[in-house]
This record gives sequence, C-alpha cells and structure tokens, in this order.
Amino acid sequence: MLNALGLIVPLAFASGVNLYATVAVLGLSSHYGLVRLPEQFRAFDHPAIIGAALVMYVVECVADKRPWCDTLWDAVHTLVRPIGGALIAVAAIGDASPTGQALAALLGGSIAMTTHLTKAGTRAAANTSPEPFSNWLLSFSEDVLAVGISYGALRHPMIALTLAVALLIVIGACASLIVRAVRRRFSRQPLVRGRESSP
Repeated sequence: MLNALGLIVPLAFASGVNLYATVAVLGLSSHYGLVRLPEQFRAFDHPAIIGAALVMYVVECVADKRPWCDTLWDAVHTLVRPIGGALIAVAAIGDASPTGQALAALLGGSIAMTTHLTKAGTRAAANTSPEPFSNWLLSFSEDVLAVGISYGALRHPMIALTLAVALLIVIGACASLIVRAVRRRFSRQPLVRGRESSP
C-alpha cells in the first residue's frame, strides 16, 4: 500500500500541475530505459501516447506563458487534469479489486483537482500584474515541478511521496490567501470600470 501511495500521490499531484508533462515523463522513462516501470505503466510507452503528450505539452507551454490565455487553458482543463490524475492513479495501483481501483481513482482525482485549482487560482491572481514575467516564472516553475516530481516518483517513490504530501499541506494552508486574492481581483474590476466611465 505504501509503495502504491508512493506512485499515486506524486503522479496525481504532477498531473494536476501539468498532465501532459507527467504522461510524457512516464512514456519516455520507459521507452529509453531510464527507469523500469511497473507492468501497469507500459501503456504509456506507446509511441502514439508519447507523441500526443509531447505535442500537447508544447501547446500548453506556449499557452501557459500568455496572460489570460493561461486562465482560459486552465478552465478548459478543469476536468481533463483530474480525470488524467485518476486514470494514472488506477494504473499505479496495478492489479487490484474494483474497490481498490475506485479508491485510487478518487484519491488521484482529488489530488489532481487540488493542485489544478491551486495552479489556476495562482495564475488568475498573477494576471492582475501588468508585467508578463510572473507568468513566465510560474510556467517554468510548474514545468520543473511536474517533471521533477514525476521522475522522482519513478526513481524514489518515498521521497516523492513525502515532498508531495508536504506541498499539499502548504497548499491547504495557503488556500485561503489564494481565494482572497482572486476575489479581490474580480471585485476591483467593476470599480475600475465605473471610474473610467465617470466624467
């Protein structure tokens, strides 16, 4: 169970940040023999899966660095990333009972949704800044985090599990701050428009 959690939690965490990077890491790691993947992950080794993941990663890499385009992209992926996290979690648990697979899917989907909402909320708050550098910095940081924690889960699952749990605790602690920042962003917009329209 602990070994399964060492794969489920970090990979679901990374899926919520960047699903396509996570799938690409799984596929490329298996294809080039960087790690010996469990049998249940061999499906990600298919050239079509790797190619599609890399293409979508490039598209996301471009969209992620453009203010407001990143927010639209995140909105579209509100269902995609959690579902992807759930599917990866089911693959990580391998041969298990239907109950075990359902629990893995719920855990993986919930973690992916948590990290996705955190990313989307942080981006919405960052878009209030007039300069574009914050988007670039956040995008690169998210890519490094998703790739690093995905590869770490394959090589050192317990370390990756500890890191993912620690980050989830930080996310929980900072969630109220992110929600307040997003609310301030949308509450200021009508006031600004009202001032612009006044003589």
